Amino acid sequence: MHVQDQKPSESLPTPKKNSRSKRILLWIAAIFLLVVIAAVIAVEIALRRAEPILRARVIDTLSARFDSRVDLEHFHVYFLDGFQVSGSGLRLYPNEVDMDKPLFAVDEFSFRTSWHGLLHSPMFVDRVNLKGMQIHMPPKDQRSNMPKLGGKSGSAQIKIFVGEIRVENAALVLETNKPGKLPMDFEISHLTLDSIGAGEPMKFHAILTNPKPIGDIDSSGYFGPFDAHSPGDSPVRGDYTFSHADLNTIKGIGGMLSSTGKYTGALNRIVVDGETDTPDFSIDSGNHPMPLHTKFHAIVDGTNGDTQLQPVDAQLLHSHILAVGDVVRAPQGGHNITLDVTVGPARIEDMLTLAVKTVPPIMNGKLKLKTKFLLPPGNVSVSQKLHLKGNFQVNGATFSNDKVQAKVDELSLRSQNRAKEAKHIDKENPDTIASQMKGQFELGNSKLSFNNLEYNVPGADIGLQGVYSLDGNQFDFHGTARLKAKVSQLMTGWKSLMLKPVDPFFSKNGAGTEVPIKITGTRSEPKFGLDFHHKGDDKESSHDKTDH
Repeated sequence: MHVQDQKPSESLPTPKKNSRSKRILLWIAAIFLLVVIAAVIAVEIALRRAEPILRARVIDTLSARFDSRVDLEHFHVYFLDGFQVSGSGLRLYPNEVDMDKPLFAVDEFSFRTSWHGLLHSPMFVDRVNLKGMQIHMPPKDQRSNMPKLGGKSGSAQIKIFVGEIRVENAALVLETNKPGKLPMDFEISHLTLDSIGAGEPMKFHAILTNPKPIGDIDSSGYFGPFDAHSPGDSPVRGDYTFSHADLNTIKGIGGMLSSTGKYTGALNRIVVDGETDTPDFSIDSGNHPMPLHTKFHAIVDGTNGDTQLQPVDAQLLHSHILAVGDVVRAPQGGHNITLDVTVGPARIEDMLTLAVKTVPPIMNGKLKLKTKFLLPPGNVSVSQKLHLKGNFQVNGATFSNDKVQAKVDELSLRSQNRAKEAKHIDKENPDTIASQMKGQFELGNSKLSFNNLEYNVPGADIGLQGVYSLDGNQFDFHGTARLKAKVSQLMTGWKSLMLKPVDPFFSKNGAGTEVPIKITGTRSEPKFGLDFHHKGDDKESSHDKTDH
């Protein structure tokens, strides 16, 4: 009985066994907690140790690559899917060049690398992000002291390899020590550099905001390897698009320009071939939008912006224009543009429409022209600062103003001894007898001055000199008319008979009639007359004469 009573009680856990099981579970939990705490502490220690290691690697790499003293204000490491690094206040000062400003300055930077990339030698970084980067290149005479990219010991000291660099809001400043000459400043809104390695060209994609004319330049290509000893010899090649360039930001001209092209060469001698389209090109003296298309071959010095145009081949409406010359940076800022321009085949009405406000243009006809073109910088309109000097020829010219054309028709008929026909000219619908013009001209201060201007119509040869304002409000020409007909033949009836005695006085130098003439007034009210008392530039004497 006693044994049977004890068997059931042996199958139940005793209070002593339950207590031992709880203690085991508590020990396991405590050990696990300690392991977790230890892991966290280990990660924290690793992070703290990694930060100075990475900081040292960054400084050593930049110092070796650029042979420079490196200042780094802030540097932080974060652990999330590998190592993430951020920093600010990065400055590089070349060891062999005395510079007040750093060669490189970066406001903010960041990059990340995987565990594998961190342990690799050299350490591999997929991408570096930079914000607010500035590059200050010293004057040319100090660049000879700059070491070549890669430092004194070459790539052996490079401890970090970068796959890609992305830059936002960058500026390249080329300093100069020439008196009165401003440094070159290039603003870059976005720049991506791929395959950054010592001695290798860098693939790039850049977006620049051009200051004048305001527009976006999108360019891709290859640059380098960079020659810090002579930056201008660094090779570059690529292509570009220049879109939404607002020419209205340049005082005196207007229109929206777009351009595409390719370039190759060294930084100080970049050969560029491209095209531009401006469907609404205008200048302020005329303010009439016209289509302009150009093809150009140019050589650009990327270190100072100077450009040789060889040539620019342009089409303005129906007119062909060829220009060869230079665009050179001026000491006071801006550029001096000096060109040799050849126009033709062309139409005189295209040129007048572009340059003169009056509509329609005063003259139509075929144009050939050669001129020196000078456009200096300055905060005034193009028409005020543009200077031209050359010669021209217009064939088959007719005047859009019926009053002017009627006078030309009458002159031609009377000069051919056809005075009776001249009396019956319809001044509202003249016969539009074509004429020819050629001569030398000079444009400045919004006025055209003519020397040795020859004007020819059937029966008459006229030599003139004078001034025509681009706004069309001033004619002031004086010269000599040589007519085939005699004075008496210019008239009909009794007037012709009365003039016969004076024919010998005006028949000179092989001409039936030779007389001084003037053309004055405005485009809307031109005045033609004899000018017997005009002397040189004595305008007042000519105003006293009766118009004919």
